Amino acid sequence: MQIRIGQGYDVHAIAPGLPMWLGGIQIPCDKGFVAHSDGDVAIHALCDALLGAAALGDIGLHFPDNSPEWKGADSKMLLARVVEMLSERGWRAGNADITIALQTPKLRPYIDAMRSTLASILGLEEDAVSVKATTTEHLGFVGRGEGCEAWAVVTICKD
Repeated sequence: MQIRIGQGYDVHAIAPGLPMWLGGIQIPCDKGFVAHSDGDVAIHALCDALLGAAALGDIGLHFPDNSPEWKGADSKMLLARVVEMLSERGWRAGNADITIALQTPKLRPYIDAMRSTLASILGLEEDAVSVKATTTEHLGFVGRGEGCEAWAVVTICKD
């Protein structure tokens, strides 16, 4: 069995009046992400980690942010396409670990739904998908409420 590791990162600015999608679910909030797609930084970081592990480039290569085709795109669809791209090459996800840095709102009430949603798309059991949330203790652009960051680490396997 071949095993590879990939890591991904994404960041988006936050502005009032936009929806906030994280980990494939909508978070009730009066602000959301400034982005070409739905701006789901957790899924975007996860896509980059998967693509990187398979040496398939990055999310911008496959879903460019200047393409009308991806304007307002549901990031769950992007993740499903990445999973399909890996599968076409004989790879499957082994596990995923995602960290989201966001000052507010608190994400703990939504973590289980994120894990379930992502596991379903990845074809994994929920115990193979970790989602963690942190603040930056009011430091930097995240701490000032100007943006959100996400990191993802994955393993992929080929029999």
